[in-house]
Amino acid sequence: MITSETVQLENARVLLRPLVAKDASALLGFVKEESEIWTYSLRQLQTTSDLNDYISEALRLKKLGSTYAFTVFDKLKKQYAGCTRFYNIDDVHKTLMLGYTWYGKEFQGTGLNKNVKLLLLEYAFEILQMERVEFRADVNNLRSIRAMKSIGCKEEGVLRQNFAIANKRRDSIILSIIKTEWAECKQLLLKSIYNGTNN
Repeated sequence: MITSETVQLENARVLLRPLVAKDASALLGFVKEESEIWTYSLRQLQTTSDLNDYISEALRLKKLGSTYAFTVFDKLKKQYAGCTRFYNIDDVHKTLMLGYTWYGKEFQGTGLNKNVKLLLLEYAFEILQMERVEFRADVNNLRSIRAMKSIGCKEEGVLRQNFAIANKRRDSIILSIIKTEWAECKQLLLKSIYNGTNN
């Protein structure tokens, strides 16, 4: 369990800090103006109320110890870029999932995501001492799948028809990184960030 209320992760490019209710005002533009962000999302955020409910649910799950959500702040652009979170945190089996990640269009393909993933994975494996970090995505979300594979995630399989979204069923791909793979993945991420590989 992440016991601190104020886990803050940052490097030269990005600042991750705990999501709080007042962040809604900084994130509302993405909901109102960039509907394509939610194409593959389990939640279709369209209104201020949708966003407030999204944040409230994340904070409720945080109190239960199963989720820790962050806002993503791009230090180069000096703007909020989106959100991400740890969820399904399991202290017994030392596993968690990393997801609910979304960014505004102008932040996609800029290298921001690799910096975010580096900070989160460092925290998961090196501070929380997790044994496994799992990722999931809609099988049709090829951009997200490419991004996960580019940081060293291994594909494990597909959960067929496991979610209902907008009157249809979704197949979800499962990928993961395990603790013994982390050192190699970290070097891959650092090299990619150093070389300016966008993602």
